[in-house]
Amino acid sequence: MVGTGKCFLVTGPPGVGKSTLIMRVFESLKASNPTLKVQGFYTREVRVAGERVGFEVVTLDGRTCPLASSNFSSQESHRWPNVGKYKVDVASFESLALLELQVREDTDLFIIDEVGKMELYSSSFFPAVLKVLESNIPILASIPVPKFGRDIPADGTNLSRDLIGRNLEDQLMFEAPYLLNLQIFSLHFGSCKVKESCRSNFVYIEC
Repeated sequence: MVGTGKCFLVTGPPGVGKSTLIMRVFESLKASNPTLKVQGFYTREVRVAGERVGFEVVTLDGRTCPLASSNFSSQESHRWPNVGKYKVDVASFESLALLELQVREDTDLFIIDEVGKMELYSSSFFPAVLKVLESNIPILASIPVPKFGRDIPADGTNLSRDLIGRNLEDQLMFEAPYLLNLQIFSLHFGSCKVKESCRSNFVYIEC
């Protein structure tokens, strides 16, 4: 069983490596503890001939469903919400993602990648996320920020991306070599700066 109630939020602009970090931690956790019960999903690009044409939702056991695409052309899709050039298939997203966010007593960890604009077009998604937060089950999630968003704190200790991944794994398994709770991480091109925070039971990782 992982540590109770911790919420690790990975933030940063698109393409900076949020999903890579989350999946690296997930794979390490499963390798070190095969009986760990993890629920959730991650969002993956769909590419055709090297060009990104959309996104799909992937559960942690490999099931997939469309999330958004630039190639949807049905009459129904004309009524779907847009994010840039992509049409968001809310019904498809809800059919898979909401099932993965149902709270179960034997769940050790939730992974939610990501809580983003496309996902939030589902009116049921954010309430489901809130229920997960209220469940006191640990969460590892990502939240995008604008590409030219917040400034990065100038002070702190530089740590490699690999070390951050290992420390997240250790903290989730209650084997951390030092306490990571109540800290902010800022990742930059393979390194990050650690700055202490006095915010509740959350750990923020700013990419």
